[in-house]
Amino acid sequence: MIISNINMEKVDVLLGLQWGDEGKGKIVDVLTPLYDAVARFQGGPNAGHTLEFDGQKYVLRSVPSGIFQGNKINIIGNGVVLDPALFMEEVQALEKSGHDLRSRLKISRKAHLILPTHRLLDATQERMKGDSKVGTTGKGIGPTYTDKVARTGLRVGDIEIAKDFEAKYAAVRARHMLLLEAYGCTEEKKAELTDLEEKFRRGIEFLRTFELIDSEFVVNKLLAQDRRVLAEGAQGSMLDIDFGSYPFVTSSNTICSGCCTGLGIAPHRIGTVYGIFKAYCTRVGAGPFPTELQDETGKLLAERGHEFGSVTGRPRRCGWIDLVALRYTIMLSGVTQLIMMKGDVLDTLPEIKACVAYKINGTEVRDFPYSIEGNIEPVYKTLPGWQTPLSEADVEEHFPKAFGEYIAFLEAELGVPIAIVSVGPDRKQTIIR
Repeated sequence: MIISNINMEKVDVLLGLQWGDEGKGKIVDVLTPLYDAVARFQGGPNAGHTLEFDGQKYVLRSVPSGIFQGNKINIIGNGVVLDPALFMEEVQALEKSGHDLRSRLKISRKAHLILPTHRLLDATQERMKGDSKVGTTGKGIGPTYTDKVARTGLRVGDIEIAKDFEAKYAAVRARHMLLLEAYGCTEEKKAELTDLEEKFRRGIEFLRTFELIDSEFVVNKLLAQDRRVLAEGAQGSMLDIDFGSYPFVTSSNTICSGCCTGLGIAPHRIGTVYGIFKAYCTRVGAGPFPTELQDETGKLLAERGHEFGSVTGRPRRCGWIDLVALRYTIMLSGVTQLIMMKGDVLDTLPEIKACVAYKINGTEVRDFPYSIEGNIEPVYKTLPGWQTPLSEADVEEHFPKAFGEYIAFLEAELGVPIAIVSVGPDRKQTIIR
């Protein structure tokens, strides 16, 4: 099914459909052999993709997840915000493990740079919000996108002329320091700046050793040559700046339309849209979560699913699958094929619940509402559990009957076929239906 649906002259897009951490990295790694190029189109180093194969675990922050599969072209697109210091750390760690990134990785000149002062602004602004804080990772993502929209940011292409870059950096830094003073940034926090800037400057020099490209032309020329391109999203659709659970969202467009602006491709160039979701639901940080479980079942999901952030290490909140939110994000991105992750985490449960609707002020609704911060009661459908280790299945025919029924129920509710089922963290534990 997957191979026959790959489109020439089209970009296929892979997105997370929930609140992030759905397992996108693993699936990009699995699909990459079918493509000539993998391109990341938004987000920053707060988005960690974890991959496991050959007994090793790798965490990617900014580098596309196709980097491990042969000599594929990997592109960091213009919609990404890049921290030179963290990029240097990430690449050096990957190179130590024997992976050659220099020949495979290309970086868009139009990607914006995360500056040391962006990180201080992020932490200070979050502190100012008090109990209303969003729960950012403090990596400077939001302030960088703010500067991008305000037309005051620095871009990767600016580093190509060293003298001009130093002058531009000094001007932005001075403006940020005035803001930090006005926001009441602590002296302790300001003291971090010297170390951050030293790492930043080394990161800039490191970044200069990579091939910088006008990625919009590169991607479109690949398509014109009938080369196959896979676009990789970061975070999840429910964190989209426009359509997510605002204000508890990220700072970029995580849905399919973000691929067009994040890579410079026309809408008619979009081909297959893969939507990834977990068989249950998780969320990191603050924000409403209608199906959250704060009981023993929630703890069980967290333990069995190893639900801790791959970059931050923060524990993830866990709950039952939310089909109201999933139907919404499928609609927003025009998802054509679904990929279900972590069904094996539910192996031991005697029954599984799925939220099919919300009850708001006594009225049952199936459409995702403007806000989910109020008193929302999930309406659940209960299904029998399979209580059989899914990790032992290597083909669909080996699925327990109850698990097959769970898949069929989800397909009926969501209206899109589930093409791939993951039953474990290793790339080999991936079943194409």
